[in-house]
Amino acid sequence: MSSPDHTASWVAVALVVLATVLVGGFGLRISRTTSDFYVASRTVRPRLNAAAISGEYLSAASFLGVAGLVLLHGPDMLWYPVGYTAGYLVLLVFVAAPLRRSGAYTLPDFAEGRLESLHVRRVVSILVVGAGWLYLVPQLQGAGLTLKILTGAPGWLGDVLVATVVAAAVAAGGMRSITFVQVFQYWLKLTALLVPALFLVLAWQGDGRPRVSFDDQFAVFRADHPLYATYGLIVATFLGTMGLPHVVVRFYTSPNGRDARRTTVAVLALVGLFYLLPPIYGALGRLYAPELRHGGDADAAVLLLPARVIGGLGGDLLGALIAGGAFAAFLSTASGLTMAVAGVITQDVLPSRGVRSFRLATVLAIAVPLAGSLLVSRVPVADAVGMAFAVSASSFCPLLVLGIWWRRLTPPGAVAGLLLGGGSALLAVAITVSGAVTPPGWPHALLAWPAVWSVPVGFLAMILVSLATPGRIPPGTNAAMTRFHLPEALTSARPPGRER
Repeated sequence: MSSPDHTASWVAVALVVLATVLVGGFGLRISRTTSDFYVASRTVRPRLNAAAISGEYLSAASFLGVAGLVLLHGPDMLWYPVGYTAGYLVLLVFVAAPLRRSGAYTLPDFAEGRLESLHVRRVVSILVVGAGWLYLVPQLQGAGLTLKILTGAPGWLGDVLVATVVAAAVAAGGMRSITFVQVFQYWLKLTALLVPALFLVLAWQGDGRPRVSFDDQFAVFRADHPLYATYGLIVATFLGTMGLPHVVVRFYTSPNGRDARRTTVAVLALVGLFYLLPPIYGALGRLYAPELRHGGDADAAVLLLPARVIGGLGGDLLGALIAGGAFAAFLSTASGLTMAVAGVITQDVLPSRGVRSFRLATVLAIAVPLAGSLLVSRVPVADAVGMAFAVSASSFCPLLVLGIWWRRLTPPGAVAGLLLGGGSALLAVAITVSGAVTPPGWPHALLAWPAVWSVPVGFLAMILVSLATPGRIPPGTNAAMTRFHLPEALTSARPPGRER
């Protein structure tokens, strides 16, 4: 028989799962065409789209990981929320509107349309799937951790539950369905952190406002080269956001480039508001749950604080609210990632591109990371997501920036940058996760935080190889650049071709 606090948490998780299914079912009722499934027929307005992007972007790393890292390492970890938010500023300036005007459904679509090369498309497809799977694993593992701590369930149950619900929601209604789910889940996550934070701060004031000390914090990033690790984080988060597959695909749902820019500005506000809250939990965790610094469960600080600080029925209810918000974080981000990966698998792996193939691709998109989450040892969620950002920054960032702003980019240059930049970052992350190279020492620091060197490698490889192959500039480059940078009203008179 579950204890009362376990019962409340079970009820909260069950309600979130039920609400996700019901909201997704509403989207299913209005999903009729292939365009509905892939990009919601490009009709999602800025406010709705911004909440949906924020809902899928604020993942386990945001909900649990940032607080855990602040608890362990102190104020230096505020670079995480700063980087996660500032990445949208870079996206706003360089990518948002031109990317929407490209008329693509996915990143591989953009690559093929810009460079007129199936070979480039295949390389991008492989990296999108790899980055998506890498990002999905910590979402599933975070769900397992949450359910284990709050309900006493086996660690694998949360992984399987999130994977099952996500597969059902994405396969049923596609992008149209997921949009409504993610909007609902953003506001739930914000409420789930804000309300308990208010009570926790009041309780802290009632205790006489004890001072939070970070004098005994652990070495930043568990590495002996903290300055390098910090720069690795900054580069990865600032530049990696624009290439995250599940973020990029949402900009294709905007009606036009202007709305894509307005969406990005709204996202900056919504994400910035959310990130004011996790550091509060991290700081209070050092006071009320200091043992988490030594047990490897720092990510659990957000989950445990209501029971530790407030206790009783109030603590149980606030803990249940956080449990629901945590599960919303896992479900929303996992849904967006699964949607992005399934879209690529449908278009580039399966022989048919219909709705039935998309649903099969959804199962494949979630099954591989589920197996990985159950087999691979658990990495702190913020660290794991930071690795996914490094891969994105090293591959898709150079491709998007140069593809949108540099006419001389060639298919060989793009492939060289993707393989040398993104491939080297992906290899570095794989070695780090496998534990083949452990701290201390420069080898571990370079592999755990590769963006400092892998991003320049990606850009330089694309530029140098493109300059060496001037005869390979695609013949449609001028038309593509015109489409990217002129408002839709000025290009609407051109002959019909690729969807804008």
